Order: sequence, then C-alpha cells, then structure tokens
Amino acid sequence: MPERRDEPTATLTEPRLHLGCQSCGAQLVLEPSLRTTRCPYCAAPSVVERPPRPGVPEPAFALGFALTHAAAREKVSRWLRSRSRFTRNGIRSAEPGDVHGLYVPAFLYSALAKSSFQATIGEHYQERESYTTTENGKTVTRTRTVTRTEWRPLQGELEGYVADVLVTASNGLRNEELEALEPFDFRALARYTPALVSGWVAEEPSLTRDACLEGARQEVGELMLNRLGALMPGDTHRDVSHDTRLDWESLDVCLLPVWVLPVRYAEGEEPLRVLVNGQTGEVHGKAPLSTWKVLAAVLVGILLVLGVVLYVGGGVG
Repeated sequence: MPERRDEPTATLTEPRLHLGCQSCGAQLVLEPSLRTTRCPYCAAPSVVERPPRPGVPEPAFALGFALTHAAAREKVSRWLRSRSRFTRNGIRSAEPGDVHGLYVPAFLYSALAKSSFQATIGEHYQERESYTTTENGKTVTRTRTVTRTEWRPLQGELEGYVADVLVTASNGLRNEELEALEPFDFRALARYTPALVSGWVAEEPSLTRDACLEGARQEVGELMLNRLGALMPGDTHRDVSHDTRLDWESLDVCLLPVWVLPVRYAEGEEPLRVLVNGQTGEVHGKAPLSTWKVLAAVLVGILLVLGVVLYVGGGVG
C-alpha cells in the first residue's frame, strides 16, 4: 500500500465516522482525521453524519492500492487530453480536482456451474454450381464455387468452477462502472483487517446481499454462454441456450481500491467523474459530447457530399 502524503493516518483506536451522501446514497466510513463535507463520488455538499447501520455485512477480503494518487492524477490528465474533439469545451484541457482514494465494497462470488446446453452446429462445404449471365449482349452459362452450410443439432453438458465474479455493493459505483475498471488482480487478495483501510475512506455495502446475489447469478449465466460459444465445434453455430444449476455458492464482501477524481471543465456544469483502478491504473469516465460540435460536423459532411454531387453532375452536363 503506497504512502499517503495528502491525508493523515489515524490510529486504529479512534472511533470511525459514519457518513451518508444524500445525493448518490453512498454510505461512507472514515476516521475523524479524514472528515469531509463533500461526497468523494459525486462531489455533492450533502454529506451528513449518520448512526452505524445494524446488520451490515463485514468485509471478508480486501485488495490494497498499488497506484499512488500522483500516478492516478497523471493517468486522468492523459485520459482527458485523449478525448474526442467532439467532447464539450474545456474537457480536453481540464485538470483533475482533488484525488480521493476509496475502498469500494463489492460482492465476490464463486460457484460450481453445471450446464445442460443445446445448440445448432454448422459445417461448411463447397460445391460447384451453374449460373447464367449476359456478356456482350449474349446469354452464357458459367460455373462458380459456392460455400454452403449443413446444420445439425447438438446437446450436451458442461461443468466447471466459476470464480472471482464481482458485483458492486455500492450505490455510489454502478456495476457497469465496476466492470469497466476490471480486471482486478486477485493474486494480491488479503483477508480483511481494519489495519488495511487505516487512513483511507471506505464505503459500507449499500445494496442488499440478495440483490447482489441475483446480479452475480445473471453474470454467471452470461459467462457460461460465452464459454459454451467458445467450445462449440464445427465452423459456425447458432441458437445456443443453456440451463445452468449453481452449487457451492460463495458470496463475500471484498473492498476494492478505486481512485475518484472530479473534473470541473465549465462553470455551472456538474463535474465529470473519472475513476481509476487503484491496482492497474485502468481509467473510466464518460466525457459528454457537444451537441453543437456533432451537428456542425454532420452539416459539414452533408455540404461536402452535396458539393461533390453538384461537381460531378456539372461535369457530366
């Protein structure tokens, strides 16, 4: 875990503060020395102290930060400069704001998957066929080689262990955002202890275990469909379906290292939130496009096409 120079480290004997963002719903847990009046996720000034919530599952695992805050800031700066010219004014030249390191809760899921599947397998073959065409005003017969496909039904079973499926447990970090930051290196996975998050802002799970379990099962269903597609014999396939049973299910809370950087690119606009994987440096954000820039580009394209048509038409005339 890299040394934090921008935030003091508190002792483990200090009581931890429980804060809630009234804007995005994030449930933060931090030490008194890290007290904040703004949400590190959405930069909203609506963070209020709250009592501890009963029944919140304790983390079982955690991944430490491998990327320093300075490196995260530099990666976001490069990411901003590489955005499309069609993004809104100020984004490509903007500078990241305060860098926040967060331990984000996710459920880590594993299971034994047993799938019964059906599919249609295609085998390509070639044959010669005759056809007629017109050459120099005459109808002639020619031959050509064509590729055809013979389709056959296939069914079977596939059994395998599915591990390291992540589903967000945070209201502040959507699951599609978490997927964009993946993969995380689980070789560095450690059993959770309070010392691992000392000096950092952590978030409690704000989504229910049942909802996350259902999300994990859906992801496993998609994963098994991809596995089956990769295993299909023949030259092509279609109509792959499966019925998957999941046994030996495991669902544990894991804290993931994420840098959050708000980017203010224009007065009066909501800051652009950029996320960085605290292990790998993978950057994710959605830079909004400028409607006027896109419309102007479309108009220029139409005018160019129209100009070419008129030029060609005038030349022919």
